Amino acid sequence: MAGRFASRIQTTRTTIRGGHIPLPRSHDLDLDLDLDLDLGLTLGPLRRGPADPTFRATPDGSVWRASRTPDGPGTIRVRMRAAGGVAAEAWGPGGSWLLERLPALLGADDDPTAFVPRHKLLALTHRARRGLRLTRTGLVLESLIPSILEQKVTTHEAYGSWRVLVRTYGEPAPGPAPDGMYVMPDARTWAMIPSWEWHRANVDGKRSATVVRAARAAARLEEAAHMAPPEARKRLELIPGIGPWTSAETIQRSNGAPDEVTTGDLHLPGIVGWALAGDRTADDAAMLELLAPYEGQRHRAARLILLSGRVPARRAPRMTPGDITKW
Repeated sequence: MAGRFASRIQTTRTTIRGGHIPLPRSHDLDLDLDLDLDLGLTLGPLRRGPADPTFRATPDGSVWRASRTPDGPGTIRVRMRAAGGVAAEAWGPGGSWLLERLPALLGADDDPTAFVPRHKLLALTHRARRGLRLTRTGLVLESLIPSILEQKVTTHEAYGSWRVLVRTYGEPAPGPAPDGMYVMPDARTWAMIPSWEWHRANVDGKRSATVVRAARAAARLEEAAHMAPPEARKRLELIPGIGPWTSAETIQRSNGAPDEVTTGDLHLPGIVGWALAGDRTADDAAMLELLAPYEGQRHRAARLILLSGRVPARRAPRMTPGDITKW
């Protein structure tokens, strides 16, 4: 992958009541990609539900993200060019940081050729999903906090809590972002959210306390983005309330870790067991045994299984979402 920064920073002006008001500056970047890339497949894991205020896919094919970077809040818009490659624009104090790390975000550090299918299902899915790359954001907290919110509740509940908290305590995304986009709060703000506001956001005391502990150790946790995945997970799991499920879900996104498969999940072992061995009752041990031939690429194998659509038929109703706001 080769990239180049545009040589100019564009400033657009508009006229309001006879005066000229500068709109936010946009930093541009063009990337010439020597690989297949599907933006939706690659960046999709960063979206926490269809109404995630930090993520938006628009009808023109663009993907917008609002992030809190080490340089401050930033918004980035990424789209595929008709002539090939990627065009990106970014706004806000964190805009340059986001553009500098765009190649990693789009999977430049990922090597799909290291994956060798050993099951027909995975071979077919790997071929059909050639545009899949494992993203690497380089940001820990923005993946860790929503993962904590997803602990032992339905995704519907977790996504709703994430929306409420980001919209209430975050800030509007810089630049001409689509309406309703926000940057998540900074670590200090997360740590100072009062208990009754967590309750109003449908977050129980155990999960809120874990978020607060993580926010207070944010600087040390962000260092994990530059560690090898196993060491990064150990760093995260030093925080009480963060276990293997949460650390894997975080490091998969922040570090682009192809081997960090999620364990402790309610559904994943049965899905993997059904897809590879017809065993819908598989537990974590059975899942890891089935994925053993893919050591080094087990997370990618699990992603491909999920993308294949081969899942066991539902035998029971969906879990009823809880709502502690009514207590």
